[in-house]
Amino acid sequence: MDDILKKVYQPYKWFFVFPFMVISTLFHGVVCIVAVILFGADAGDRVAVSWARLACVVTPIRVKIRGRCNCAREKTYVVVANHQSMVDIPVVHGWLGLKIKWVMKKELKKVPVFGPACQSLGCIYIDRSDSAAAIKSMAAAKARLTKKSAVLFFPEGTRSRNGRLLPFKKGAFRFAMDAGLPILPITIRNSRQILPSDSLDLCPGEVEIVIHPEVSVGGVDGSGKNLDETIAQVRKTISQAL
Repeated sequence: MDDILKKVYQPYKWFFVFPFMVISTLFHGVVCIVAVILFGADAGDRVAVSWARLACVVTPIRVKIRGRCNCAREKTYVVVANHQSMVDIPVVHGWLGLKIKWVMKKELKKVPVFGPACQSLGCIYIDRSDSAAAIKSMAAAKARLTKKSAVLFFPEGTRSRNGRLLPFKKGAFRFAMDAGLPILPITIRNSRQILPSDSLDLCPGEVEIVIHPEVSVGGVDGSGKNLDETIAQVRKTISQAL
């Protein structure tokens, strides 16, 4: 962004965008919880998409989708994506076109309104410090998973601070294998330029989502060789589109 435009944007960011997002998150969170109770999960999903799209409009963030033909709305996936910014969340939720269940760290469950709203949507909270508890949470999630929904993982485990793709953890791929679901790799491009990690240096821009062809997770031998090969294949696919 041009330096002059960036300076002009600062008052708008501090006095409108950030306050709006706090109020919008609280409002949509409450509405989401009520909608799920009264009308079911689909109604809650529509509220969440509304929140996400409003966030993109207000910032503003333009979203471009490539590879839409690789994604079928009536199919269930384990979505695997790179993660560079908090902007990834509204961009993906608002524009990917799937009913997304996020895999989130358990600390977010305690955030007022936001935590209960995500729980009402069927998001999966895991304890990263307790492997046994994390496995139990994932097993419960598989039992609740319905058709036409997608579980989304950021397999890097955290946001990339320099834009480079971090090593992938195995959780998403084991989940897909155990649940008998295909992996849907997606690459999120340019979100770091809009909001870098550990920063409030927000600015407008365009984010591109590249949807890659699905990948089947086959059986795994005792060494886990096939799983490692799948992880390497998916990571390479996502990395090449960055």
